Amino acid sequence: MDKLVLFNTTTLNELLNKRLGESKFGEHIQILTSISHIYDQLLNLDVTYVIIGLPEDVGVYANYGKTGTSKAWDATLKVLLNIQSNEFTNANKVLILGHLDFSAELLKISELDKSNQKSIKKARKIVSDIDKHVTHAVQQIIAAGKKPIIIGGGHNNAYGNIKGTSLALKQPVNVINFDAHSDFRPEEGRHSGNGFSYAYAEGFLKNYFIFGLQKNYTSDKLFKTLKKLKLVKFSTFEDLEVDKTLKFKDELERALNHVHDRPFGVEIDCDAIENIPSSAMTPSGFSVNKARNFIKFFSKQENVMYLHICEASPTKKTETQVGKLITYLITDFINETLNDKN
Repeated sequence: MDKLVLFNTTTLNELLNKRLGESKFGEHIQILTSISHIYDQLLNLDVTYVIIGLPEDVGVYANYGKTGTSKAWDATLKVLLNIQSNEFTNANKVLILGHLDFSAELLKISELDKSNQKSIKKARKIVSDIDKHVTHAVQQIIAAGKKPIIIGGGHNNAYGNIKGTSLALKQPVNVINFDAHSDFRPEEGRHSGNGFSYAYAEGFLKNYFIFGLQKNYTSDKLFKTLKKLKLVKFSTFEDLEVDKTLKFKDELERALNHVHDRPFGVEIDCDAIENIPSSAMTPSGFSVNKARNFIKFFSKQENVMYLHICEASPTKKTETQVGKLITYLITDFINETLNDKN
């Protein structure tokens, strides 16, 4: 993991706001003190979850999107470390590994002209390089028997999550994606809109379910492609929340039936959540509580392998809002998974 920057006690102490009579989450998490032999260290640690950040928005840029997703990692840490440590948050089962340093890649795209097609091609090549680092990190964490919680970054990183999990387990994996978009667009060079189609074409992704696909942002051609593929299923946001021809709980069960028979990942795109600052912020989306219900449902399942939260794009004014949202989703995942074991 040559891109890995370990989370350390110096950063922890800078971010931690201790309060007399309270015990904060950050006071009980585990960290690594050596960058060497990461896999061996993880293997021997008594933790269940490994949190890793992917502060980048190269994939979003390469998809002509609004950048800013590189800021979600720092926003999350500021909140997560300062929630209460108690019987429900299970901080002692968590290792904060650190983040992959993509600052050089971000600098490269800052010098590109998005209106120039050659620049987009260069950005997509950079995304392919990022894929390799994400794949390796996730593979090491899964192989060590831990559950990665991956904080993005753009949804391009779904590809690395899927490939890394698949390589670690030596089999294709399934995915449930809470998203307004399919991210199953053509293999035209890597970006945030085709992580799943690349993983599917290369045999790392088997069954794929898109939960909450929005009709206004899915092309007719893509709908036809999705309907032809037996291993890909979806439900639309409009059917679930506007027309209400589908029931939320029933669709959770249908999605589970599609992915539960083998190891699967849970992908959460913040574009699907109403009024959350993201690369494609929406005024019409799922509520935060629906997103939490979704995670709680799938976190209970035996074959769940990882959680990926992506596409949040905080500003200085909204970083606490975004940090709180992602922290709720992280702790819901941790709490439900552990409770299911007990």
